[in-house]
Amino acid sequence: MDMGIKGKRALVCASSKGLGRGCAQALAAEGVDLVLNARGPEALEATAQEIRDRFGVEVVTVAADVTTPDGRSKLIEAARGVDILVTNAGGPPPGTWTDWDRDALIDALDANMLAPIALMQALVPGMMERGWGRVVNITSASVKAPIAALGLSNTARTGLTGFVAGTARQVAGSGVTINNLLPGIHATDRAISLDKGVSDAEGISMADAKAKREATIPAGRYGTPEEFGAACAFLCSDKAGFIVGQNLLLDGGAINATF
Repeated sequence: MDMGIKGKRALVCASSKGLGRGCAQALAAEGVDLVLNARGPEALEATAQEIRDRFGVEVVTVAADVTTPDGRSKLIEAARGVDILVTNAGGPPPGTWTDWDRDALIDALDANMLAPIALMQALVPGMMERGWGRVVNITSASVKAPIAALGLSNTARTGLTGFVAGTARQVAGSGVTINNLLPGIHATDRAISLDKGVSDAEGISMADAKAKREATIPAGRYGTPEEFGAACAFLCSDKAGFIVGQNLLLDGGAINATF
């Protein structure tokens, strides 16, 4: 299927590895030029060069922490005029509700709610003026079914979901769609970290921890960054203009829900 976005330009956040990288590669495969962002310059440049070599698209890199005002300003300046925005940030640390003080809550909100909102506020108006745009926020399956150990993520990402629910309906008439992708467990560094937590807590091997988690997923496996990226590319495509304000769950069926 021709996604109809060849020659478009996209900003993909946290894209040096994991799900962000999967999205960047899928967009590049469709001929989309990229602005890639991550905090670590070495991994970011390595990913950028691999994408240039493989897909022949233009790739600009911005090594910056998008949760800080300076980092966000640097990124927004480099991304002026983009047609596609993919927001993404690593999840906050696990814990329980008694573990977090105000600073921990603010850090989670800055990374997983306020930073993507700021990027939308900066870049969506230009999309509206040009009459076409796509925004995809990578959030979490926890906004559908809260995860007790990830309360900071539950809180911040659900706040972003509420913002998108209202805003998406306000900008759709200008040809701009905003949607969210809700990943369950995928084969990324985040999954390794979570498996290690189980391994350490229960005194079992990493392989056993992974097998234990896979047994809770009807698909019987972790997702891959490549298939996640393909879903992102579709939501960013010219074919998805009638999908507005939706939350697409990619979890292998792990959340047992009718809606």
